[in-house]
Amino acid sequence: MDIWAKEWKREPYWLDTLPKYKASGSDLSPKADVVIIGSGYTGLNAALEIVRGGRSVVILDAAEIGSGCSSRNGGHISAGIKPTFAALTKKYGSEKALAIRNEGRKALDWIETRINEENISCDFQRSGNFYAAHSAKAFEKLEYSAKQQQTLEGVNAVVIARQDQRQFLGTNFYHGGVFYPHNAIINPAKYHRGILEAVRQDGAEIIDHCAVLNINRQGNSDFLIQTVKGEIRAKDVIVATNGYTSSATKWHARRVIPIGSYIIATEPLPPELIDQLFPKTISVSDSRKVVYYYRPTPDRKRIMFGGRVSANETDTSISGPKLHHDMCSIFPELKQYKITHSWMGKVAYTFDELPHIGVNDGIHYAMGYCGTGISLSSYLGMRIGQKVLGSKVSVTPFDGLTFATRPFYTGKPWFLPPMVAWYRWRDKVNIMSA
Repeated sequence: MDIWAKEWKREPYWLDTLPKYKASGSDLSPKADVVIIGSGYTGLNAALEIVRGGRSVVILDAAEIGSGCSSRNGGHISAGIKPTFAALTKKYGSEKALAIRNEGRKALDWIETRINEENISCDFQRSGNFYAAHSAKAFEKLEYSAKQQQTLEGVNAVVIARQDQRQFLGTNFYHGGVFYPHNAIINPAKYHRGILEAVRQDGAEIIDHCAVLNINRQGNSDFLIQTVKGEIRAKDVIVATNGYTSSATKWHARRVIPIGSYIIATEPLPPELIDQLFPKTISVSDSRKVVYYYRPTPDRKRIMFGGRVSANETDTSISGPKLHHDMCSIFPELKQYKITHSWMGKVAYTFDELPHIGVNDGIHYAMGYCGTGISLSSYLGMRIGQKVLGSKVSVTPFDGLTFATRPFYTGKPWFLPPMVAWYRWRDKVNIMSA
């Protein structure tokens, strides 16, 4: 069977729910108080704080506005921080560890407030997330972790046994899991557009197709930013490029690992089938090291299914059939339904699996959200905007953390394909032996 719908798209399903973005067409200004590189959640939320603080802002993006992962993710909002409380305690002590972990929950609460205050219609919903165990051993680990989170961190984590999981998910593929009712879902492109329009209305300039080539500074004077559209001077610069960080900012590129995440959307499904597979409108992720994540669309007409299906970065015409195959291994009922959209976006991991915010050589930055970026990137974007303004409330538990790199790493993760191949093999063995 041909799994492709007629005239399938390489663009995100989310863009079908929005009018096409119209660029401002303005020329590059010669000077601004603040130049922000990157027009995703981080850059836009930083800009919103700064322009409302009375300073002029120019946002530069190398591509079309909204073409990065801010409009290309799955729309899952987690409160999670990747390292466990135990791992962070070992490294930083229990007080710092709890503060770091709590910041993830604070970011999720904050983004809900931001959306409400800006009156952004983006299908935000506190749906909850079902974290599914791909093997019996994985369930034991998830159950232990959930109990630790409940006891040590006060997290609302509900352990769901295998015999009860169908109240959340219409499949027998998994071995139970943990339900996190605090987590949320969103239409990420609508949210991005809403923040973008707020920034534009408040007076920030947004220049697309304006790749930065170099940033220079002499002593304590202004920065000179060289771009493909000319030069601009600024008192402050923010790098907010995350998975799209380039050699134009070499120091940052050496500290983030860009990873492609691939997603498909099915054609519209019968309502009764959606109700069977998703009795509740929730997001789902699983415990495989090379994780899969999926959910119904906000209108409950399609399923979006994402993950990484190859060791190397690949074309979405190749990733689509692989994702379809893996989706059908969980939901065999979907074998007869076709793909209408197949796309990808780049997230950014760090070597310590923590997001980072700070200043290097006078340049502000926030990046490295490790796959949980909708709330964290927005929240830390807001905080970095406050830092530029000199606000005393801008402090975060991530301040001062060492932003580590590795010898000989320049931003091109040559080590990623063998690591992904190894983890995919291990995940497959664990499922087969379950």
